Formats: sequence, structure tokens, C-alpha cells
Amino acid sequence: MSAPVVTELPAVVIGAGPVGLAAAAHLVDRGIETLVLEAGRTPGAAVREWSHVRLFSTWGEVVDPAAEKLLAPTGWTRPDPATYPSGGDWADLYLQPLADALGDRVRLGATVTGVSRAGRDRIVDAGREQQPFVVHLTRADGREERVLARAVIDASGTWATPGPAGGSGLPALGEKAAADRITYRVPDLKDPAVRARYAGKRVAVIGSGASAFTALAYLADLAKSPDGAGTRGVWILRRGISGSTFGGGEADQLPARGALGLAAKAAVDEGHVDAVTGFRTDAIERDTDGRLVLVREDGHRLDAVDEVIVLTGFRPDLSFLGELRLGLDERLQAPVELAPLIDPNQHSCGTVYPHGHRELSQPEPGLYLVGMKSYGRAPTFLALTGYEQVRSVAAAIAGDLEAADRVELTLPETGVCGGAGLFDSADVPETEGGCCGPAQPLVQLGISSPAGTAGQTAAGGCCGA
Repeated sequence: MSAPVVTELPAVVIGAGPVGLAAAAHLVDRGIETLVLEAGRTPGAAVREWSHVRLFSTWGEVVDPAAEKLLAPTGWTRPDPATYPSGGDWADLYLQPLADALGDRVRLGATVTGVSRAGRDRIVDAGREQQPFVVHLTRADGREERVLARAVIDASGTWATPGPAGGSGLPALGEKAAADRITYRVPDLKDPAVRARYAGKRVAVIGSGASAFTALAYLADLAKSPDGAGTRGVWILRRGISGSTFGGGEADQLPARGALGLAAKAAVDEGHVDAVTGFRTDAIERDTDGRLVLVREDGHRLDAVDEVIVLTGFRPDLSFLGELRLGLDERLQAPVELAPLIDPNQHSCGTVYPHGHRELSQPEPGLYLVGMKSYGRAPTFLALTGYEQVRSVAAAIAGDLEAADRVELTLPETGVCGGAGLFDSADVPETEGGCCGPAQPLVQLGISSPAGTAGQTAAGGCCGA
């Protein structure tokens, strides 16, 4: 039997989240056979895990044009473009209908376990680029399958690989053993069982981004409710607190994001949360009552807490790409051409330039990392940017380099981070000004900082995590 013609094979998209499904819509629009492999049981499975959290972005900013075109014949109508969806809204009202429109091109319960070149491992050069990709996957019932592909678009995101509590990037000593009292997600305090877990408890929140703000605001609301008396938050910050720690506040051009930062600040100011700065967790121990004690690198111990919420960002899972040749930045684990454009030490979400196939391409021709996966460890991802990425990549796969190189996106000045807004909050008036407030000297709270940090300013933009 003759080998398949590579261009007649499907383009495989890994992940049926917002960017993966948008990639499929663009490929289909260009007449390219497409197969989407999603490990979850539903489209947008990761989004559904934070269904209780509201986006900063409005509906007008989270619907891809090619996807909307594909949905049009089904009678689908976009929700009010000026309103803010929750993760659940996004999944139910957009991602599920989009997956339905793609039909059997979307395969659920299919976990990708490896990607390589057919008949070529990582070290073989001869005829490499002429071979199709081979994608190994495992179905929900344990069956193993193999798919050949002309191109692979990895839109698997980073949700499944959250950062640890440990300040060195590794799990703190004892962190795995304390897993029964640790979560790496913003808890849904409207769920009675989850609410009971945190009500009246002393809860540590580790992290400094939008997710941490959300958790702090939720805990403060719980503390003020009749069933949450005694709830106390302990906010663990690896750095200090500066004027930009809580984002732009009233000067933020994204009112929902500004309100979130102000809510987190209010949680501290009103005494529902104690802030501890300059604390890099080295170990997590249990006291005689089973509660958790966080230990700093120098041995300093905090008072015991009942629960720990770790929100220190995410990192890409590169394990199933081990037989492919990748060109990734050594710090961010993002494509080398993209990394300088998204470095959180230099950029907030609004200063990341639109980019496409050239910045996303790998030494392995036909392989692209897109969406949150392309950002590696950088937290400043914007849904609109992801949609522009896959528009360009689909055009490149189709051989239309003129369209692939064309920029078809103008970003809002401040951007929209991959964070969350608050539910049930009063409407926030539109304001003018930049996304981040001016830098201010650090205000050290709680324990003293390690030597050498006094006088420094916090790194990163207001969108950092």
C-alpha cells in the first residue's frame, strides 16, 4: 500500500477549548479536513471547571469571526456583545454550539499521549519533513489509537498544569502530602459543599494575579455572610505590595478588572484578609490538629491555616511533544520568536502585539503551539490574540502566506487578561486612563521581607499572575 499524500490528511487540533475550536472553524472555512481531539467529556471542559467565574472580556471580544460564520446557518445569535459572560455562559452558549456545528470533526474523550513524525524519532533527519505527523491517543475506555496528520495545532492550554505553592517553582516539601487541604483553583463558594469547606476557616491564598484577587474577594464576601462568620484570609505574596499590586483600580479601562482589584484591596483594608509579603513557601507541615503550617525558606513559620488556595499561574505540559523538535524560550517555555513579545516583565496584556504563524512556528514544520499553550508561563493571554493566532496559522497551512502574514486585529489599548471578574457586583462606570496605576514604593505588610528586597518595585504589569 502506498503512503498517504500528506496534504490529504487532516490537520489535527489538540484541545476543544475556545482557541482550539476557533482553529477548527478557520481550517474548515479554508476547506481543510480537520480533527479536534479533546481529552474532556465536553467541549470547553477546562472552561467549565471555572464556570462560576466571570470574564473580564465582553461577549463582543470572545467570539471568533470564523466560528460565528460557521454558526450562522444554525440560527445561532451572539449574546449581547456588551455583557460579560461567565465561564459557564461561554461554554454553554458558544463553545457547545460551535462544537455541535463542527460535528464529528470533534472527538471527545480522546487524550493525546504523544506526537511524532511517522517512522522518525526525534534524532532522525532523513526525509523528516516529508513524513506526516503521527498522533497517539487514548480513548476514555482505554483503547489506544493512532492518527496521521498533515499539521498539528496544539491548543491544549495550561489549565491541567497549575504552578505549585513552592517558591522555587517546585512543590513545597510536604505539599503533595497536604493535598487534601490544598486546591489550585478559585473555589466556587456558591456550591454548598465547597462553601462549607471554607466557611469559618482560616484560609491561605498564595498568588498575586487576577485569580488570587477573585479568591480574596470571595473569601471576604463569605466572611461578611451569616454562615461565614470567622472566615479569615491570609494572602501570601512572594514580593511586596506597591501601588500597582491591585491593578488600575478606577483608572482601569476594563471596569470589571478594575473592580476586582479594588475588591481585593477592600478585603485587606477591611480586615477580612491579612497580607504577608516577602514570603516564599519552602515547606508545608501539619500541626497536631492536622492544620497546615507554611514555612518560609529561612524557617519562619506562619500560624496554622485550615485550607490553602494556590493560584501561582500555569505552565505548559510538553510531555507528549517529547519526540518533536521544539524551539522554546528557556524562561517562559513559549516559542522563541513570541517570547520577547509577551514577557510579563516587559508587557501587560494590552502591549502584546498581534502575531501569527511566523512567531508560533517550530523547528518541526507544520507544528504550531497556540492559545494559552503558546504563552508558556506568561499570564497575559488575550482571547482576541488567540483568535488572530489561529486565523494566521490556518492560512499558513492552506498555503496562503499573504493572508497568514497580514494582521487583522487591533487590540484594545489595555487588553483583556486571562483572568476573572466578579459576579453580582454593582456596575462599574466607564473610566479613562491606563490599565495600571503608577508605580509606588513598596509597602511591606506582615512579616519582614528577606534581605535585599526593600525599596524594590513589583515586576510585571497589572495583568500578571
